[in-house]
Amino acid sequence: MPGVKTNERPGTRAVLRHCRMSATKARVVLNLIRGQDVDHAAEILRDTSREAAEIVGKLLASAVANAVHNDGEDAEELYVSACYADEGVTLKRWRPRARGRATRIRKRGCHITIIVSRMPEDRLARRRAERQAAGAQRQRRVAESRRRADLAGRLSRRRHAAEAAAALGAEQPEVELAADEEHEERSGERGSSQAGTVAREEEPETEAGDVEDDDADGESEKGE
Repeated sequence: MPGVKTNERPGTRAVLRHCRMSATKARVVLNLIRGQDVDHAAEILRDTSREAAEIVGKLLASAVANAVHNDGEDAEELYVSACYADEGVTLKRWRPRARGRATRIRKRGCHITIIVSRMPEDRLARRRAERQAAGAQRQRRVAESRRRADLAGRLSRRRHAAEAAAALGAEQPEVELAADEEHEERSGERGSSQAGTVAREEEPETEAGDVEDDDADGESEKGE
């Protein structure tokens, strides 16, 4: 039973005609992305160092744009269902060689076609499950990193508080000694001032007693 013809393959296509590259070189790159979803295919083409990878990447982006704008497909649900390179026009040139001879130079060309289609339902369901699992794992990693950051912050605050308390404890005896010395100095000043006040209060009493004694002696002399 004959298979599906090339021009009857389902999906949205993009065709690059008369590409100045041999079909063999293009097929090496096309074999890397056949059957891959468009995101993974684009990553593969970006990491490929061959010259055909840039051309095929632009053609893949064109096919995805055609599917989105013309057929209303979702870009995240597309995959490369078919891709191939056909022989194109070959330009013939001549190069002179020894003894008057000439050698033919073939500048080959090709036509590159990429077809993108919507992935089957089972593949879409599997991909959604993988994305949900990856999202849940990412959320767990984020929550774990936040928990570790909070724990590290609490430990750091506790350590700083302990260091501050230790520093205050080391400075407190000196402060107490300075306060005691200041208290003693103030007590000494108060004692000296009180002693001076008492002395000043006692001096007039003594003088008055002397005057009274002198008066008593004078009266006794007069009586005699």
